[in-house]
Amino acid sequence: MNRNGATKEHGEEPQHQPHRVRLPGFLIEEEIGLGDAIKRVTYAMGIKPCGGCEKRAAALNRWMHFSR
Repeated sequence: MNRNGATKEHGEEPQHQPHRVRLPGFLIEEEIGLGDAIKRVTYAMGIKPCGGCEKRAAALNRWMHFSR
């Protein structure tokens, strides 16, 4: 049983909300994930993305978001 009183099925991963970091005055868009931010920077530097980059970006997006 977890903190909320719900039981977890065997082998089931808990769903976590991403961390949210406010950066007012820095972002143009409403919200951007950490993976998308890194992908934009590396693309601007001339690094070509691969299949692993997409998986890594998706995992980082689930972990942290930046907002205004």
